Amino acid sequence: MTEWWEGLSTVLKVLYCIAIPSTILLLLQTLLAVFGAHDGGAGTDISDTSGIDFHGDIHGDISGHDLGHDGLIDGGDPSDFTAMRMFTLQTIVAFLTVSSWTMIVCIHGGMPSGLAFGIGFVIGLIVMIALAKIVQLSARLAENGTLDLKNTLGLTATVYIPVPPKGQTGGKVTVTVQGQFRELSAVTSEQKLLPTGTQVRITDIRGDTVVVESED
Repeated sequence: MTEWWEGLSTVLKVLYCIAIPSTILLLLQTLLAVFGAHDGGAGTDISDTSGIDFHGDIHGDISGHDLGHDGLIDGGDPSDFTAMRMFTLQTIVAFLTVSSWTMIVCIHGGMPSGLAFGIGFVIGLIVMIALAKIVQLSARLAENGTLDLKNTLGLTATVYIPVPPKGQTGGKVTVTVQGQFRELSAVTSEQKLLPTGTQVRITDIRGDTVVVESED
């Protein structure tokens, strides 16, 4: 091992000193993601260093992050591809890992150092951009899967559990919203009970409960 190390050029020694630690860190990040370090729900996701804020006013808390639309790094718009999202721990580690190993392979293959550095940089940059875009699109998918009750306003729903009159709680309705069939808590200001099977229209939202009125 010592003889192998001593036989390396200074350039290769530097590259190995970059490649090995960055590879270990990349593997740790991957393991944390695969084994659900982000599912703790009680704080920050250790494996998520994407720089994307995942907390939304309506979209709900997902592992303590923000999926709102009020910042440059909200992840909600695929066209919003900023430098803030590009240069994160995940993307930088991926860039260092891929570019350094590419350079090592090229140099060991007899390629001039300058050309090897150029190829390694380009390939590393491509991987970096691809990873940043994947993280962005993943955030978008997560956002799309989170129910925004405002999207239920004006929709027709069906009473599942009878809705008591005069704003009393305990009723439930079913409705298709955002392409999903959902069951929601419901109240009504009407003076009569809305029995199961009644077609109702959602007119307002009170917290996580919808306000409905009969379509009759």
